[in-house]
Amino acid sequence: MIHLLEKFQFCPVCGSQHFVVKNEKSKQCENCHFEYYLNPSAANVAFIMNKKGEILIERRLKEPAKGTYDLPGGFTDANETGEEGVIREVKEETNLDVTKATYLFSLPNKYRYSGLDIPTLDMFFLCEVADTSSLTAGDDAGETLWMAPEDIHTEEFGLRSIREGLRRFLDHHLPR
Repeated sequence: MIHLLEKFQFCPVCGSQHFVVKNEKSKQCENCHFEYYLNPSAANVAFIMNKKGEILIERRLKEPAKGTYDLPGGFTDANETGEEGVIREVKEETNLDVTKATYLFSLPNKYRYSGLDIPTLDMFFLCEVADTSSLTAGDDAGETLWMAPEDIHTEEFGLRSIREGLRRFLDHHLPR
């Protein structure tokens, strides 16, 4: 497995080829001394429940894990809060309008993209929507469906952090 920092061969500031590994999470230019740190990209995940207590599930339209179950969410854009990001992603993927997004927890993850494992920090939110009648799969979601918590089998979800996040949510955040 190639470490992501190995892909960066030239200093992004001065263009020097003397851009060398300083430690497992950074490279430094021997020419201009710029140091680049490999920090995770921010991502967001939504738990949305309907009045029956079912959780909104998607089927992934694209790789990675195409065709497996997922939860609404995606990458947070620059200059966007986690809450703004999850609200936007839910709208793009489900056409639902989030009225409230409450942060629950986060998990480190690796997201496979273009043959590389990109480190992410996945932030999980409990999201409320006032009206579910406009639910339509869009963007990265090939299908949307409501699933009762007792019918959820985490092994059917293609991304590791989603599986772990679901386990935590089902164990700690649902009324018993």
